[in-house]
Amino acid sequence: MHIGVWFIQQYQKFISFLMPNSCRFYPTCSEFAIWALKNQSFYQAIFQIFFRILKCNQFFRGGVDYPIKKALIVPNFFGPCKIVFWYIPIQNHHNKFFIIKSFKEAS
Repeated sequence: MHIGVWFIQQYQKFISFLMPNSCRFYPTCSEFAIWALKNQSFYQAIFQIFFRILKCNQFFRGGVDYPIKKALIVPNFFGPCKIVFWYIPIQNHHNKFFIIKSFKEAS
């Protein structure tokens, strides 16, 4: 496990619950950091985490903000695949969601 992920998990477990819920974004900055560290190179993750924390103030609207990863996706046209949907709620909008679609090869 990445040492940075471990530190963030310890922060979530022992410190975060002591502070008021005031995050402007979904996912929270600590979840954003974990996802970025797990799915990107260390330097790209640190860069994205740094700018995400800078955006966490009253001058930015907030909302849904996931880590961005650029990857080449090669579809498998010759085998079965499973389509997975995630519904992400839009902040301050009743019954509105972002829909994220993922294709996975069926196993």
